[in-house]
Amino acid sequence: MNDNNFNKNASAEFPLRGDKMLIVVGGGAAGFFCAINAARMNPSLKVTIVEKNNKGLSKVKVSGGGRCNVTHACFEINELIKKYPRGQNFLKKSFHWFNTKDTVDWFEERNIKLKTESDGRMFPETNSSQTIIDCLLKEATKYGVEIILNCEVKEIKKENNYFKLTAHDSRFSIHDSRFLTSNFLCIACGGYPKSSQTEWLQNIGHSFEMPVPSLFTFNIPNNKITELMGVSIENATVKIVGTKLQEQAPLLITHWGMSGPAVLKLSAWGARILAEKNYRFEISVNWLGNRNENELRNEWIFFRDQFASQKIGNRNPFNLPNRLWLHLLRESFIDEGLRWAELTSKQQNKLIQTLTAQAFEVKGKTTFKEELMFVN
Repeated sequence: MNDNNFNKNASAEFPLRGDKMLIVVGGGAAGFFCAINAARMNPSLKVTIVEKNNKGLSKVKVSGGGRCNVTHACFEINELIKKYPRGQNFLKKSFHWFNTKDTVDWFEERNIKLKTESDGRMFPETNSSQTIIDCLLKEATKYGVEIILNCEVKEIKKENNYFKLTAHDSRFSIHDSRFLTSNFLCIACGGYPKSSQTEWLQNIGHSFEMPVPSLFTFNIPNNKITELMGVSIENATVKIVGTKLQEQAPLLITHWGMSGPAVLKLSAWGARILAEKNYRFEISVNWLGNRNENELRNEWIFFRDQFASQKIGNRNPFNLPNRLWLHLLRESFIDEGLRWAELTSKQQNKLIQTLTAQAFEVKGKTTFKEELMFVN
């Protein structure tokens, strides 16, 4: 892949010898996968990838902590579409054409074996994203896919059954224009944080929903819970009060608020709702996962009898992290030196409520990673 191939005389200028041409805008995983398979399945098709940066597949390199989370071990289409916050009808049709099993098979046919971890994520057995990058680059070379870097598309026009693209060299503030022509066009450039950045696509008839952030963490300022930063809870339930949104998953306490899978899933499913609330809302946390208040009250008699003579600070029957347990006792106005048998009804009720439905005011978000989604 050449960093300096923004060439005004490149072959994508005009169709050659009557061959059909495809231009793929975007040199990420989607762009490469489309280009490779189009060239593989149509040998007479001339395929070109144009990428505005000086290298492609940069997000593949860092995905999954550098290991590349290729796919997820969910092989039933009806279950798979439930994992997506939006677009289920479209995805259901798409997955009938190409789904998780097809992804695994595609890489295995190229001697890349994937492994499944306990949470269902699938990585290359090498634990290196470079394995996936090398595979895609090798396939692109094998099928003659041309790659043009530092090439930013600014305008698209349809003329005489051809797509005519105006592009600039993205390395310089003052650009000379070049023109790329093709029979077919695939846009695989990802999302944009501002709707104004999609004007070059809107000008050819596409419409867009206003983009809003997804995959972000919750800011909970001026709350003592942040003193427990670094504490993780294996199984908690987090609800957005006043909505139907809730997730049961691991939860991480941070120095600014809360993160972890439970929060990130909520931010994805509730992306538009939370944007409309200007990221000011209340959450309710059940530190015990799916144990509700009534169930816990029924168990409480057993705990009082079983641990009657033991100090409540030393006997945590819920396998919660010790720092969190002591914090919840303080929030319930219970001295950790108090014995279980000495708990008053008022203290008991307060602790049960704190364990199963502790309220927090969220005021703002923190970006988990640079990932924005167009949501419906």
